Amino acid sequence: MRFHVEPLDIPPALTARRLGLTLEEFQEKLPDLLRRGFPAPDETTGNFCLEAVDRWRLHRFPTLFPTTRVEEPKTDRETARARIAKL
Repeated sequence: MRFHVEPLDIPPALTARRLGLTLEEFQEKLPDLLRRGFPAPDETTGNFCLEAVDRWRLHRFPTLFPTTRVEEPKTDRETARARIAKL
């Protein structure tokens, strides 16, 4: 039995396609993208983290895709205290 595995680190050609560019266009624009905070490729494989690319894309529009982070309590005691405080 074979299982389909979705790669999460993708080569430059697929990263380019994800951005709607040809590989040549992507390679030409990559220095500017990196200056704007685009995630760098892995130094060993040269592949790009798909989740990081997608988060970078959405991060460009903070009013449409706000990134609010809620800190969760770290211990059971803090969790219990937080629940009691909500009561």
